[in-house]
Amino acid sequence: MRRSIPLLALLACLPVHTLLGQTKPSSTQSTTSRPAGPDEAALLARDAPPSVGRGFKSLDQVKLAIATGWIQLIDFQHEPPIPDGVELIENVEYGRVGDRPLLLDLYLPKGLTKPVPGLIFIHGGGWSKGSKKDYRYYAVRYAKRGYVVASISYRLIKEATFPACIQDAKCAVRWMRASAKKYHIDPKRIAAIGGSAGGHLAMMLGYSAGVPELEGNGGHAKCSSAVQAVVDLYGPVDLTVPYARNHPTVLGFFGGKTYDKVPEQYKMASPITHLDKNDPPTLILQGTIDELVPVEQADMLAKQLKELGVPCVYDRVEGYPHTMDLARLVNIRCQWFINRFLDKYLAAK
Repeated sequence: MRRSIPLLALLACLPVHTLLGQTKPSSTQSTTSRPAGPDEAALLARDAPPSVGRGFKSLDQVKLAIATGWIQLIDFQHEPPIPDGVELIENVEYGRVGDRPLLLDLYLPKGLTKPVPGLIFIHGGGWSKGSKKDYRYYAVRYAKRGYVVASISYRLIKEATFPACIQDAKCAVRWMRASAKKYHIDPKRIAAIGGSAGGHLAMMLGYSAGVPELEGNGGHAKCSSAVQAVVDLYGPVDLTVPYARNHPTVLGFFGGKTYDKVPEQYKMASPITHLDKNDPPTLILQGTIDELVPVEQADMLAKQLKELGVPCVYDRVEGYPHTMDLARLVNIRCQWFINRFLDKYLAAK
């Protein structure tokens, strides 16, 4: 970043995802008035969720807060160290499509002697980019908490469009069940967790179990792809609404096919299409000024789950945008909700 360019000029030029990648403020910015870093362990131990303040009225305010250091960011670009009590096994093949291996990274608590719940983390990136390493920040924390964690890769749309990534995610669940004995996983306690496009895939795992067109043939066909809990961070819920069906990211998901040409595909790919009273408990984490996935999508999901009687926890975070959990304090708040949600719904019966 060139110091000679005024801050406001930079904010006018830089998209939010660029600013979210900036973890260190310029040396020309004052550090004396910035808030101290939060104590993650202390905040997670509290009985009430950590407050993130009043939030912001616009994305421009968020950009300014990031650039001036008022929002402290998590550096997802640098992989966190693996804790002593966690074993990482990289590039485990969980399925295969033709000659194409499907890979995941597995995070295991060391010394397991009995089955524990399994978590499947699914990265975002508009179904077009991203990596299984993107969620290492979460994966090491939840393996340390005693879960077996798989962070998966899947076929992106430049390789295969709908329904390929859904089929891959379902294959990962089946692999986890098929591998339950080997890795001390309880096959009856599996949760899907994802953000943005990954949140969409997590919801599809939760709500579309048993839909033959979405299962695919990646492997482990004798195992179920159903999950027992869903954590959705700002994922799209209904791809048939006008905003979604006309969005270039969604068009790319369907290989450029418009809603008018393949409405049945848009419906099948929408988590809300598959909802029924037997669906698993769901945690929704969503910012109210999300310009990519409008908060109305999460509102719609929470309303329908409630009407169906499906257990649902909804944290509607005022004044925060898409990928809000890149902000350190919001991330801790998300962890606070995820921890309690998983403790409740994946606890041993």
